[in-house]
Amino acid sequence: MFKSLVNLETSWQRTRIMFFAFIAFCTLIVIYVCYYAFSTINQHAQTIYVLDQGSVIAAKAQNIQENRPVEAREHVKRFHEYFFTLSPDEKAITNHISRALYLADNSAKIQYDNLKESGYYNGIIAGNISQHIRVDTVMLKEGTYPFQVRIVAKMEILRPSSITLRNLVATCTLRDVARSDNNPHGFLIEGWQVLENSDIKTINR
Repeated sequence: MFKSLVNLETSWQRTRIMFFAFIAFCTLIVIYVCYYAFSTINQHAQTIYVLDQGSVIAAKAQNIQENRPVEAREHVKRFHEYFFTLSPDEKAITNHISRALYLADNSAKIQYDNLKESGYYNGIIAGNISQHIRVDTVMLKEGTYPFQVRIVAKMEILRPSSITLRNLVATCTLRDVARSDNNPHGFLIEGWQVLENSDIKTINR
């Protein structure tokens, strides 16, 4: 009888071990299924479908933070193009400067006021001068926030009698702001400073 009790106890222990092993196995399956389901849902959430003339086109959504450095460089480039691309037309100048000032803080407004008070814009209109800028490099320090930026560009000043090429170097910082129609990249330029704005050469026309 003692031997039967020992066998019964052994059988009960084996049954209990198998039961807990089965529970653990089922738990692992449930965890895997949940993980797989969430992963699949997340992958599908990254795909959007665009209807183009009756055809469905799949497009991949991207994490907005992955694109921020690209948007930051484009924001800085667009600001300088608005601020420095000028033509001998008062309305065109006002339009460009207004767009530029939406992208920067008061440091850009101060620069604009100084140029306006010095008669710079009146000189462009009176002298029938056109000014264009080409941003060569936007160096962005991504490891810090707000972003530290250094800009290197070339300006071309077209006068009736000559063409002047100038070298422009500027610095600023960038911080995040709300996106809008006037500021689609959601950045604001702060502490904008022109470090160098010197002639490279002048060519007679």
